[in-house]
Amino acid sequence: MDAFLDVALRSLAVYLFMFAAIRVFGKNQLSQLNAGDIVLLLLISNAVQNAMVGSNVSLEGGLVAALVLFVANFIVKKIIFKNPKIKSLVESDPIILIKDGVVDNLKMKEQEVSFDELEEAVREHGIEKIIDVKLAVLEVDGNISVISIDKETGSTKFSRRRRKFPRKSHKF
Repeated sequence: MDAFLDVALRSLAVYLFMFAAIRVFGKNQLSQLNAGDIVLLLLISNAVQNAMVGSNVSLEGGLVAALVLFVANFIVKKIIFKNPKIKSLVESDPIILIKDGVVDNLKMKEQEVSFDELEEAVREHGIEKIIDVKLAVLEVDGNISVISIDKETGSTKFSRRRRKFPRKSHKF
């Protein structure tokens, strides 16, 4: 049983390291992976495999490692859901980039969103000019949501755009 406990502890250590490393290096969302991201994930998984299972290359050792990763992820998600302080540490807050047609250049610089990218997001939502945007928000998952007012009907229009490059924030 000591061999399986060793695998469990190693797996937990690797999970916690990877969780922290992803936050430090700015990948707060992985919904749109490019080729470089996929290669990086494959190489990391290969690099940490031996760190998790050590000399135990049995089926049972691999299953214990996988089980520990699933359980650790489940527990972390529960903790984040139940504790707002930890959630704010781990996840970023939505950031307002445009309010009532006025661009917040400081927030854009902090979040590494280019003006071209913001204009592209606005255009993709069918809005010609930034001045017509009621609210543009960089969401916690890296998407840009845009709310505008339809001049003809006076109703609010809402849409979201996935970013090509995830934003970088919560650097330790």
